[in-house]
Amino acid sequence: MRVITYGTFDTFHHGHLELFRRIKLLGSELYVGISTDEFNLCKGKSVKFTYQCRKEWVANVRYVDFVFPEYSWFQKELDIKTYKVELLVMGDDWKGHFDQLPCKVIYLPRTPNISSTDIKTISTGSQTVEATDDMVVRQASTF
Repeated sequence: MRVITYGTFDTFHHGHLELFRRIKLLGSELYVGISTDEFNLCKGKSVKFTYQCRKEWVANVRYVDFVFPEYSWFQKELDIKTYKVELLVMGDDWKGHFDQLPCKVIYLPRTPNISSTDIKTISTGSQTVEATDDMVVRQASTF
């Protein structure tokens, strides 16, 4: 069964890896739509890493079979039809938002105690510093 999910995946972390692992258990092929830089701007999200960088990270995860760009909110139905998807999996913070799509939908709980926001801003005592590319690359290389 072909399964699809979407996300920004800015600052890749173990929660993303765990999400992909759990989704892959539900099907034989995992397709991942990654929000483009332009789409993130439309959503009001600022990203630390470019689409190309985020795409490379996700494409190199062993659970992921195919990566493609997500340009808009409205492409999910077309993607499901084009890629012949049977199951959409999203985080449970999206519960109910995609039930109208032409496939089965499952909402998984997020991995607790981790988020890209947590990684972007690392607290060191009373001082807050922005994470650097090198810090995140070293973290991602542990996957």
